[in-house]
Amino acid sequence: MKRYLTLGLLACTLAFTAQAQNGTPHHAHKVAPMETSKQPKADTEVHYSCPMHPTVTAKSPGKCPKCGMDLRAVRHEETAEGELTSPDVTATSPNVSFNETAGTRAEQTSKMNIPDIELLDQNGRKIHFYTDLVKGQTVAINFIFTTCTTICPPLGATFARVQKELGDKLGRNVRLISISVDPATDTPERLKAWGAKFHAGAGWTFVTGNKPQVDELLRALGASSARREDHTPTVLIGNDASGNWTRTYGLAKASQLVQIINEAIGQDSHN
Repeated sequence: MKRYLTLGLLACTLAFTAQAQNGTPHHAHKVAPMETSKQPKADTEVHYSCPMHPTVTAKSPGKCPKCGMDLRAVRHEETAEGELTSPDVTATSPNVSFNETAGTRAEQTSKMNIPDIELLDQNGRKIHFYTDLVKGQTVAINFIFTTCTTICPPLGATFARVQKELGDKLGRNVRLISISVDPATDTPERLKAWGAKFHAGAGWTFVTGNKPQVDELLRALGASSARREDHTPTVLIGNDASGNWTRTYGLAKASQLVQIINEAIGQDSHN
């Protein structure tokens, strides 16, 4: 018994000595790696949304089923905690509001610098856009081209209903203006024939002209696009005398557009 006890003590002594020589503590603990303060890089979440219908979204590019506009990229930065930062929306303007009930988006703009470019109306007459159509007036402007088969016919039909609801105010208190975004094709004759489909009256003017001048006007009105098919289905409503302008959805109900127009007309009495 003594012999076994002695041999056991000797084995423990040798093991302890070997650990000491190797520099390994008797009760060594694994040390967890230090946490760095560097946060994981935020992920970017991208989806696509209609500029005129922000509630219409998709995971890939396409066209809005409501108005036919190209969907534009909307980016959210997602942090490591899963929180989304403010969205980065392409071509977003300040002072924009969206009316979910009415389905219309309205943007208040500051006084516009509208060029007095020489163009042609649907009767082939030379006009100076600002002097002859806008100066001191309340106007509603949309953007069309006669070979369009998507949003332009509905835009024309909407203006036709606006024309009817305005009654005798049209031509006296307010003017409707449709500007061609394809002046190379849209001659005055083509515009006159297109307007006749919607029974355009005397207070509704169609505008075309040389492409450089029309392009300059479209840029000034915030309606320029790389392709005619991508033009915006907006209506620009303004009172030049007061300097107040509103950009809204051109395919909204006619009654909603008439309400904005009447509000613009009423601004004369407050100035």
